[in-house]
This record gives sequence, structure tokens and C-alpha cells, in this order.
Amino acid sequence: MSVGAQTLWDIPTRLFHWLIVCCLPLSWWSAETGNYEVHQWSGYTVIVLVVSRVVWGFVGSRHSRFDDFIVGPAAVRAYMQGQGAASAGHNPLGGWSVLLLLSLLLIQAVSGLFNSDEILFSGPLYYWADADVRAVMGTLHDVVFNGLLALVAVHIVAVLYHQFKLKEKLLQAMVRGRAKGRVGEAAPAPWWLALALVVVIALALWWGLQQAPRPAVLGWG
Repeated sequence: MSVGAQTLWDIPTRLFHWLIVCCLPLSWWSAETGNYEVHQWSGYTVIVLVVSRVVWGFVGSRHSRFDDFIVGPAAVRAYMQGQGAASAGHNPLGGWSVLLLLSLLLIQAVSGLFNSDEILFSGPLYYWADADVRAVMGTLHDVVFNGLLALVAVHIVAVLYHQFKLKEKLLQAMVRGRAKGRVGEAAPAPWWLALALVVVIALALWWGLQQAPRPAVLGWG
């Protein structure tokens, strides 16, 4: 690695990646075991992380921004024909997979806000929606999770292929921020800006959920 080489993936981007890696199995486990309080907080965390990552995609470091790695069909076709990628970060296919992953994660987490086991647990927006909306959200929550599993499986296979077959140091760069042959072309944005975004978005989510209607309390007599 050359002296003065810039970070490829900044600290906020790496933290987002590894926190999502933790949240997905935690969400699955908590749902399977009926630990809905943990499941609920895991969902809140995913919403805050994904929304923060979307905003960071516009105001963050160069290689975390969408305009660095989201390209049109012609560039995707050229990459698939072996012409290489313009970005030092995600390749064209990887860039679009990031957008798809963010979309599925957000749909999965938001749809869970409307869910209920109809016994002990109801999501914070369950009483805000009518039965038709709750049914659609419940279906989305089930279907999108299967899509997430498929996308994660493809992602893992792709990373292993690039890491071991093509000898690209993706894992090292995602842990340390850069690696030999995987360095950035611009200084990263300040990490405190990402922290401020997370705080603001978390507070906004908390405030919004506080406005949701609560179940009616049945009186006696």
C-alpha cells in the first residue's frame, strides 16, 4: 500500500455493513424464538441504519456515495463484457445489489411495524392501519425476508469469488477500510457527520412512532 493512500470505505460505511450482518441473524433468531421485544428493537435499528446509509449515500465520503458506483445499463453491460469498473469501490453489479439490499431491508423493517402475533405482540403501527393494509404488510414481511436470504446468499458467493478466485482484498478493505489494491481516491467525510445523522434519524423515528395510535383500553362498568 502506498504511503498516504486514502481510505476506500469509511468508518460509517463499514459499521453499517457489519451492524447489518449482526442484525439480520438476530432478527431471524428473535422471530423464531418468539422474543418479540428483541425483534422489535432489531427492526428499529435496521430502519435507522438503512435510512442513515441512504442519506450517507448523498452526503458521505466519495466511495460511499451512490453517484460513485451506481451506473447505467451501458456501463453494467460493459463491465459484464470484461471492461472493468470506473469506481475504486463497488463494481456496477455490486452497486445495484447495494441499492436492492437497502430497499429490501427497509421494506422488511417497515412492514414489521404493522405486524402482530394477535396474542402478546403488536407492532407500533398495527393500530394505525386497517385490516387490508396489515394483511399486505404481513405478506411483505414474509416474502421480502425470503428475498433477503437469497440476496445475502448471492452476496456471500460473490464476495468469496472476488476474494479467493480473483484475489481482490474485499474483506480486508471492509474491515480496515483499505487494503493492497483497494484504496480510495479522496479523503473520507468526517465520521461525526454520520453520527449526527444517526442521532437525528433515530430521534425522528422515535417521535414518529410516539404519534401512532394505541389500542383502546376497555373500561369496566
